[in-house]
Amino acid sequence: MDIRRLRVLREFADRGTVTAVARALSYTPSAVSQQLRALQAEVGVPLTEPAGRGLRLTDAGRALAVRADEVLAAVDGAEAVLDSYRSTPRGTVRIALFPSGALLLLPGVLRRIGREHGMGLECRDIDMTPPEVPALTADFDVVVTHRDDHAESFDPSRLEVTTLLREPLDVALPLGHPLAERERIELTELAAERWIGVDVGFPVDDVLRSLAVRTGVRPQVVQRINDFRVTEALVADGHGVALLPRHTIDNPRLVLRPVAGVRAGRNVEAVSRRGASVRPAVRAVLDILLAEAAAVTSE
Repeated sequence: MDIRRLRVLREFADRGTVTAVARALSYTPSAVSQQLRALQAEVGVPLTEPAGRGLRLTDAGRALAVRADEVLAAVDGAEAVLDSYRSTPRGTVRIALFPSGALLLLPGVLRRIGREHGMGLECRDIDMTPPEVPALTADFDVVVTHRDDHAESFDPSRLEVTTLLREPLDVALPLGHPLAERERIELTELAAERWIGVDVGFPVDDVLRSLAVRTGVRPQVVQRINDFRVTEALVADGHGVALLPRHTIDNPRLVLRPVAGVRAGRNVEAVSRRGASVRPAVRAVLDILLAEAAAVTSE
């Protein structure tokens, strides 16, 4: 099978539309469709089927996309063999991080990368939900993301996941709050509080909703703010309470207290396409992320 056609199929599996694949590969949409048809003729079974105005993969198409990952990973592995003859990893690694993860990890990661000769890091902060992560691996070598303790893990047949850390989520209170002197706070004691949450679908909101299901206490969310720095300012000024990540927040105007009787946290993970870590530079970045995660959680 033609490697280029397999790459087009994988891109279609990740991006979902012919137009998106064409944009990513600098093809015309008709060229993408032609490559998919040619691959389908080559294998002798339908790989796509109509879905509204577009296309979607058949069961055979999805199965071949998984195998395409393995073939393309093998090709990448062959290229990595050549890289392994160099004394140090080389090249630029593209990395996307969710904003508060970048706040926590990126300064230290860039310091560590600066000690590696011949390596560079191209970084973007992206406010991502877990369902958006697989598509991001099409554009980035490594995607640093977060998910609720109870959220479903990523598909191991197509993605490699490196667990970096589990960060507890604490209740953030303003100085002088009646509960600020407690070591731990029962969620029922916060029933009357005004909460500052994040957009629906993001991990911190998932945690707040799962706590509500398990305790029967429905939080009153008065604002939804995704930027934790803004949330810090609002809580400090007395506009509500919030769940904030323990290791990321360092604000002398706030008091952080764990929730009693429940596990509230987010899992911070580095996600990449299967086979990507064969490339020495990507492996080096994953090792650096692990080292920095260990450093920030030990402080």
